Amino acid sequence: MAHVSTEEFSIMADGARLRARTLALTGPGVKRSPVLVFLHEGLGSIAQWRDFPEALVERSGLPALLYDRRGHGGSDPLTGLRTPRYLHLEALEVLPQVLERCGVGDAILVGHSDGGSMALLFASAFPELTRGAITEAAHVFVEEETLAGIRRAGEAWRSTRLAEKLARYHGDKTHALFHAWHDTWLAPEFRDWDLEDCLPGIRCPLLVIQGDEDEYATEAQMRAIAEQVRGPVETLMVPRCGHIPHHQARETVLEAMTQFIEKALRRPPAFQDPAPRDSLA
Repeated sequence: MAHVSTEEFSIMADGARLRARTLALTGPGVKRSPVLVFLHEGLGSIAQWRDFPEALVERSGLPALLYDRRGHGGSDPLTGLRTPRYLHLEALEVLPQVLERCGVGDAILVGHSDGGSMALLFASAFPELTRGAITEAAHVFVEEETLAGIRRAGEAWRSTRLAEKLARYHGDKTHALFHAWHDTWLAPEFRDWDLEDCLPGIRCPLLVIQGDEDEYATEAQMRAIAEQVRGPVETLMVPRCGHIPHHQARETVLEAMTQFIEKALRRPPAFQDPAPRDSLA
């Protein structure tokens, strides 16, 4: 009977040491590619995915790669100030290095929040590496609801034990990480941040997931993505769910992702696919 094996290691990317983890089923006949590449949220880490990646590996049969971005989890601390293009840097410069160091040339991206935005940027720029992409709570432009949610998080940082809870994952990097996220999104120069220009470049199969009670976004984010990508796209608005569908609606999200992956694997890679935009059916 197959089970999930885990390997922890560090890699160098963009001059920083990043903590990484691979997951793979062991046993006869297991799949080696494509690789599920998990991209965590703006205050996230490998550990904050909990056991969701293992569950998706078990259901899909595919191996997985997770890593902590710089300033997160067990990776090196942040240096310098973030700019409004920090997600472009992570998606277009750091992530390709991570995949190269880990020998991943065929990926299905699974990105949450900031990680979802990264998945969109990467899929547009590197179609030859992207078999498919799944986003949860991704942003492609700034909404007032986003800013209001971040302001509430700032109040929670000042008045609750949020810092203590985050320190369980990020240690002495917690203060710098929180303010890099909070202060960057609320900076005046970030108000015009927009990723929509990358969407027409996405031709791979795409699953867009959002909770209908997301504290940081409205359905407009999902609509903008679905209407502008050029590849086959599915959307899933999860009822009674906030910003973290893979925890708050675990079984619904696991099933949707598993079905999407099965259908995506039946299609050729996007850069070889001559078919026009259609559904994944």
